[in-house]
Amino acid sequence: MPEALPTVDQVQSMITRAPYHQWLGLTVLRVAEGEIDIGAAWRDEWVVSPERRYTHGGILAALVDLAADWALVSRTGRGVPTIDLRIDYHRAAMPGNLVARGRLVQWGSQFSVSEATVSADGGTLVASGRGVYLTAPPKT
Repeated sequence: MPEALPTVDQVQSMITRAPYHQWLGLTVLRVAEGEIDIGAAWRDEWVVSPERRYTHGGILAALVDLAADWALVSRTGRGVPTIDLRIDYHRAAMPGNLVARGRLVQWGSQFSVSEATVSADGGTLVASGRGVYLTAPPKT
């Protein structure tokens, strides 16, 4: 377990090391014990239907996974591998920035459970989910 809660800037630096996360346009908004809020800047490449302009479900699933995963950073000091993930889609995400909020549900020395929601501008829930993550320390 990290000695101190990582700062927003520290977590931002860790998350944006990954090119995919850079492409998603992620901004860490808040970090707390077992919680995180991540903003995602909407992009035209997310559109799955040019006629209806809604966001692809894979983007929403990625945001649920990212927020649920990184909600564990206050305990792990790092991102962790996903073991299992369930996503529920509540409504179409139309063009506009998104906010993913993750929170720890159950901490374990080997596996942990956390959940996340993704909301559109104005707070409308568009997706939610829960994941199981490998939180055991990495083998050296």
